[in-house]
Amino acid sequence: MVSNWTKIPPPLFKKVVIVLIDALRDDFVFGSKGKQFMPYTTQLVEKGTSYSFIAEAKPPTVTMPRIKALMTGSIPGFIDVIVNLNSPALLDDNLIWQAKTAGKRIIFYGDDTWVKLFPQHFMEYDGTTSFFVSDFTEVDDNVTRHLDRALKREDWDLLILHYLGLDHIGHMTGPNSPLVGPKLHEMDNILKKIHISLLSKEEASLPNLLVVCGDHGMSETGSHGGSSEGEVYTPLLFISSAFEKRSGPLTQPELVQQTDIASTLAVGLGLPISRNNVGNLILPVLGGKTMREQLRFVHLNGFQLSRLLQENTPAYEKDPGYEHFKTAEKSHGNWIRLYLEGNNSEILLNLGKKVLKQYLEALKTLSSSLSKQVAQYDMYSMMVGTVIIIEVLLLLLISVPKALSSQAEFEVPLSPPLFSLLFYLMCLMLCAVHVIVCTSAESLCYFCSMSWLTAVGVMMLISALMCGILSAIAKVSENSTLPLKNPVVFSSSWSEIDVVILAGTIGHVLSLGASSFIEEEHQTWYFLINTLCLMLCQELCRNNFLLKECDPQHSTTVKQTFDSIGEASEYKNIDIPAAGIGHSELGKTTSSAEFMKGSDKWISLASPWIILICCRLLRSLNQTGIQWAHRPDFGHWLTSSEHKSELSFLAAVSLFMIFFLVQRRCSLVSKIAMALGLLGVYSYRAAIGNVVFPWQHDSKDISKGITEARFVYVFVLGIVFTGTKDLLKSQVISADSSLKSTGLCEVYSGLVLLAALLFRPHNLPVLVFCLLIQTMMTKYIWRPLKFDAAQITIMHYWFGQAFFYFQGNSNGIATVDVSAGFVGLESYVEIPAIFLTAFATYAGPLLWAIHLLCYLSSEVSRNSAAVGHGCFCYVLMRSIPVAIYIVLITGLRYHLFIWSVFSPKLLYEGVHVFITAAICLFFTAMDQNHSHKVQNRK
Repeated sequence: MVSNWTKIPPPLFKKVVIVLIDALRDDFVFGSKGKQFMPYTTQLVEKGTSYSFIAEAKPPTVTMPRIKALMTGSIPGFIDVIVNLNSPALLDDNLIWQAKTAGKRIIFYGDDTWVKLFPQHFMEYDGTTSFFVSDFTEVDDNVTRHLDRALKREDWDLLILHYLGLDHIGHMTGPNSPLVGPKLHEMDNILKKIHISLLSKEEASLPNLLVVCGDHGMSETGSHGGSSEGEVYTPLLFISSAFEKRSGPLTQPELVQQTDIASTLAVGLGLPISRNNVGNLILPVLGGKTMREQLRFVHLNGFQLSRLLQENTPAYEKDPGYEHFKTAEKSHGNWIRLYLEGNNSEILLNLGKKVLKQYLEALKTLSSSLSKQVAQYDMYSMMVGTVIIIEVLLLLLISVPKALSSQAEFEVPLSPPLFSLLFYLMCLMLCAVHVIVCTSAESLCYFCSMSWLTAVGVMMLISALMCGILSAIAKVSENSTLPLKNPVVFSSSWSEIDVVILAGTIGHVLSLGASSFIEEEHQTWYFLINTLCLMLCQELCRNNFLLKECDPQHSTTVKQTFDSIGEASEYKNIDIPAAGIGHSELGKTTSSAEFMKGSDKWISLASPWIILICCRLLRSLNQTGIQWAHRPDFGHWLTSSEHKSELSFLAAVSLFMIFFLVQRRCSLVSKIAMALGLLGVYSYRAAIGNVVFPWQHDSKDISKGITEARFVYVFVLGIVFTGTKDLLKSQVISADSSLKSTGLCEVYSGLVLLAALLFRPHNLPVLVFCLLIQTMMTKYIWRPLKFDAAQITIMHYWFGQAFFYFQGNSNGIATVDVSAGFVGLESYVEIPAIFLTAFATYAGPLLWAIHLLCYLSSEVSRNSAAVGHGCFCYVLMRSIPVAIYIVLITGLRYHLFIWSVFSPKLLYEGVHVFITAAICLFFTAMDQNHSHKVQNRK
């Protein structure tokens, strides 16, 4: 009997057309925009033979995971955000595979992600690149041009159309763009054409079905990937003559899950429900059938869900959903018995309704249980990775005294540990653990699937790091037992700035354990840099006023203190200038008049307050985070079509200020290239319609701006090449610090020009304030106060993090400006697109890191180890939060917001680590002290 119940019923629809409109928000159909721009669809929704729903998509709301959810009914993992860039074939059981296996003929036109996911599944297809977001029209015309021919044909059963234009408009101009309305109207006409064609070709036996849906929505900035309402709520329409005609205006559509679509379409097409489906049948779509058929449909769905629960849960029999399903199944058996006896009374109908209700409750509970258990964590691989990261962090922390000494040495003593008995014992023990875990683990483990050679290599790395840590601890303990000439230095060497930096770092790391702090992390960094500015103001006041009247005796004491610090510098992070340590440091503490004279003194005192004002203005430019992201900001006001002239003026002034601030230390050729490049930036933005020239009165000449953008790229490459040539000369031919400083400044100015091109026009003030703050802090704060390299590095790091959020970024995927990856490109080219998108996203931290290198290299009075100190501190500041965060989210892996909050943050941290590694390689290459040590060893 059970086998007969689970037999696949015949199809309910002859032909099915799925129209997937990328980034279609629910309010684009059910809101005012739908009534205005989609009249035919609105008529079908309100008075046609249709059912309307709002389908909720789970994060990450990007295309490839959403297609997986639509076709498999399962919830994809967050790693699919990265895989989205180059989708591999989908191996899970899915609707497309089931349809092809059943002999159904499938045609597809649209986003080529489908072709990558389902290779050799379509009898005919034409894919278009989804990532080239500058294309609003051709990407959809390429789909529509096949439509008339396909609708006339009879040799297909399933037609899938994936339109991308709306998504591209959102990325480039946002959901309130004037381009959205015409695009919705275009989609409305296409739906009208398809619906009329399906109705005209219907046969009496089976009706046809038109499904209209979105893979995800879009945020208020036009992007997607996160979990805001605009991103997760999409319209879902089922249109067929099989349904009853609606009467009256539409009430609020019922909310369903996006994963429910796969099981509903499977039953509608007469196919088995996908093995890993966690969705429920959308019963109204199948509700026109007899009670016996409806019960059969929901039993099929319940049987599939209960089987999936059995495969994933050892104690599945105790699950409330499974218990409810078994109860409903028994009631269903009683109902069938009465039905077969020929009882057609009202009692049978009421009992059938009761059984149907029991099934629906069981489906809901089963689906909920499976959705929570869908994340099967590979704990063994996670623990191996976590151990390596923690070991690296410990090694960095233990190496602080040596790395920040005057020699700036960071050398892991590996040779003695590698030949020690402890190393071999640890390797054997870890290999034994690996064998036991991999042979006894029930579920598939990524680390166990690696080759044994790779696994042994990882075990050796863990053992070597542990032995290196123990060896470093032993050396530190040996050094600590040696008598110091002046032990009092350590108790008095912590300044208030050091305390603020330490407290800020610890506070930020601790805040990563709370989802609310991660969502609003920008507030943490804004608070830290504001606090830092107030501390700098206090330091400047103390040096300019409180220590002016120092007596000679105090001066002598101060000099003795600095001499003792010089002797102990092997153990502390102290920058010792090349010459005149006593006089320069004595001048710092005794009289500000020696380094600040006249108006410069008052500008110096005002600098922290000017920086605070700049930061406050930047906060008003872009609302970010989650809680207040929807609130209007100055950026929204500027980007509205009514204020194009104001945006144009601001962009022009910003570009002029960028030239004024960045060109001062460049050669004449670089200055000319910078001026022409910035002019090209404005021309590019005018070409694509973001800004206007004074003589422009309309927007008829809008283009993709490819020529203008490539014109700017020529100057970017020219400036960077000039700077690189100077750097190579200074490193290879002669150790000329001035040539090296000029080269670094030119590389930096080339990157500034690239950022100016990639930034949206309303974000150009972010670049201006970045350069302004760097200039003011260099001249009026860092040089007068003579901070050491570690302190200056941490300040750069803090400001870099703050400017990451000043750009409008957040810890949600939706704030990534994908359009930056296609500036100057005619088609999608993977490597340049990834590089440009990453650079535009992390421009703030990158520019502050390169400025740090420029500053430390230009300060000739500093110890030659300053660049090494800066590099080490930068690595340490990045490693601490990353390592702690990985430990935290491993513990919080079952948290309610693990996919919507913690996982996106982990992706950002991972990319930031790669960028930091690249920066530190550049630091090491430019470290003159390191170069000299290598030459001396040779």
